[in-house]
Amino acid sequence: MAKATIQERVLNSLANGSKLTTADIKNKFGAGNPQAVVQALRFAGYPVFLNTRKNSRGTAVSRYVMGTKASRAVIGAGYKAIAKGLLDN
Repeated sequence: MAKATIQERVLNSLANGSKLTTADIKNKFGAGNPQAVVQALRFAGYPVFLNTRKNSRGTAVSRYVMGTKASRAVIGAGYKAIAKGLLDN
């Protein structure tokens, strides 16, 4: 059996309800560039969002989460259009 890729492992974790920081993606999954992993998942049409909250010390902490179900084709096309500068953010 082939070993799952970093993207597949991150996707499975998010799909199972995990909230991951960039440090989590880097340390748990061995991703050299966590943002690139998330961008690839978004371009593939997965609704991955970055939520920022303040912790008990008042420091902002950002975590990636899987969003609600939507058409993967529509989500992927939207992220690609934004990346190409075709839409205003």
